[in-house]
Amino acid sequence: MEFVGREQELQNLHQLLQDNKQVAIAAITGMGGVGKTELALQYAIQQRETYNGGLCWLLAKTGDVGIQVVQFARTQLDLKPPEDFDILAQVQYCWRRWREGEVLLVLDDVSDYEQVKPYLQSLPSRFKVLMTTRQKLGRIPQLSLDVLQPEAALELLRSLLKETPERIERELAVANQLCEWLGYLPLGVELVGRYLARKQDLSLTEMLRRLENKRLDERSLSKSKSEADMTAQRGVLAAFELSWQELEDDDKQLGCLLSLFAAAPIPWKLVEQCLPEEDVEDLEEIRDDSLLNLHLLQRKGEGVYQLHPLLRQFFQYKCTGLEKAEELKRSFCRVMVAVAQDIPYSSTLEQITIVSPAIPHIAEVANNLIQYVNDNDLTGAFIGNARFYEGQGLYNQALPWYKQCLEVIKKRLGDEHSFVAESLNNLALLYESQGRYSEAEPLYMQALALTRKLLGKEHLDVATSLNNLAVLYQSQGRYSEAEPLYIQALALTRKLLGEEHLDVAQSLNNLAVLYDSQGRYSEAEPLHIQALGLRRKLLGEEHPHVASSLNNLAGLYFAQGRYSEAELLYIQALALRLKLLGEEHPDVALSLNNLAYLYSSQERCSEAEPLYLRALELRRKLLGEEHSFFAISLNNLAKLYYLQKRYAQAEPLYLQALEIFEQQLGVNHPWTVKCRENLANLSVG
Repeated sequence: MEFVGREQELQNLHQLLQDNKQVAIAAITGMGGVGKTELALQYAIQQRETYNGGLCWLLAKTGDVGIQVVQFARTQLDLKPPEDFDILAQVQYCWRRWREGEVLLVLDDVSDYEQVKPYLQSLPSRFKVLMTTRQKLGRIPQLSLDVLQPEAALELLRSLLKETPERIERELAVANQLCEWLGYLPLGVELVGRYLARKQDLSLTEMLRRLENKRLDERSLSKSKSEADMTAQRGVLAAFELSWQELEDDDKQLGCLLSLFAAAPIPWKLVEQCLPEEDVEDLEEIRDDSLLNLHLLQRKGEGVYQLHPLLRQFFQYKCTGLEKAEELKRSFCRVMVAVAQDIPYSSTLEQITIVSPAIPHIAEVANNLIQYVNDNDLTGAFIGNARFYEGQGLYNQALPWYKQCLEVIKKRLGDEHSFVAESLNNLALLYESQGRYSEAEPLYMQALALTRKLLGKEHLDVATSLNNLAVLYQSQGRYSEAEPLYIQALALTRKLLGEEHLDVAQSLNNLAVLYDSQGRYSEAEPLHIQALGLRRKLLGEEHPHVASSLNNLAGLYFAQGRYSEAELLYIQALALRLKLLGEEHPDVALSLNNLAYLYSSQERCSEAEPLYLRALELRRKLLGEEHSFFAISLNNLAKLYYLQKRYAQAEPLYLQALEIFEQQLGVNHPWTVKCRENLANLSVG
């Protein structure tokens, strides 16, 4: 097997040992299995000519180091220290009479520096001491050894399978997955590679499957008796067990709690919230003096820590025997669900950034620990994850969370529960955002019927269902069906919540947009103004809902030919959305499209085109090429080209838009009809 991926570390180690003119003690620190002993061995081999006074390799764990030094001196150097001297004096006698030249003294696997320190204090300066340890040794210069880089881990696997290199090439993607699953830990990669070398008919895919199923119990991660040439003396589980034995009960509890988090960076403030009874300073002491000191935990940044994937599995393995395991799981779930429940439906970029580090851990609760979440909080983790992605316009990533939520609720609470109605409603909303109207409608109908049955006709959830179904009908051009539902929803919301509530603002806004679509501008305007005023009052000037109201009021002014007023509001809405949502969001695409449409109508074509193109690409990226909003962008850009007499560029865009409209909305939808007219005008032109 070749030694790979540690060239820089070897150079750094040599420099570290040469820097001190007196006694240089370099400690190679790192978690179990990271390759400390192998690096020390490779260094000794590589630098054997430098250390012409010889190499003395001592195993710190197997017995008194002083006795080992004396035995080495007797057998290898033919020295005879007086037997009536105590052991420390005998060691000093050996140091004074050691063979001439530079000497490398390796102390492998030091767990207690105080036990070896007396023997090193009287060393001549020509001795260089190299220790491997899983601990940090105070002020002693140290080289911290991390896991391998992905490329080096793959190269190590290749070197172990050099007799059958085609196996790696045939399943290259799986080989990379194998290394990733092992967390690029050298011991793990080496054990699995050697196992594969012995099992020549075993595919890498099957190897990965076994690891995922059996985890640390997989025999490929155990040390085989036939692997006598390995520097590692134990398997992965046994290597970690050594560190576990050095932990106190409180240390073990914290390690087990950390293993409940996902295999991702962990914000420390979340850890503290999971152990509210524990003193914050005590937790920091355990973290710093035990887990970090033993390299069982890594600091990834300010206030952020992470367990190595295999160590995470090891702590989970140990968690099963921990007295407080169930309590820890419930506490972890409670904290993560609370974070999830705080994620708003319309998230700003700032809110997304703040909550982002918690998302993988919320997902861990939903996927693997949902049995520890109480019934009242059952939907929290799923909805939180969905809203995180939905708020960014990443609808395809939000969808599985809403689906999973519905399945879990039905399984635990049955088909007739208010959470089922809520989940049906959420799923329908997402389908509507994706332009999948025919799939959304039956879910809305089910949600409305179930809500009425469970909660009665006069409940806020009924108003929400009525409102959502009306929005769908409006999107489909079914205006006469949408209006009575909007009116019912508005009346019910006002009755239950009063005049000054965000839900009332939403109902006013939706009814106003419907009137816009029908050309009923005089009825729409006061509703738009009311909705905008309410949102500003309740949410402040900088909120996505305020941007929506500005955009919608601008649309009304545009339809009335009040272009200068419309332009000002469109620009405000776009600026607000860019600030709050970032440059890649469906609402930003909508604002770009609307402003471009205004410019196009004023024959300001050079200003309109770049905005249309940006909106088109955004919608292609975020919504896909089968969404009706993507078709709107195609249609609008085609119309601009038509105005510029660029007919050859306009026609394919109209044709593509028409095909999408007909497929998604039907042949009689207003947008479909308008697009067909545009295409006909192009033919006449």
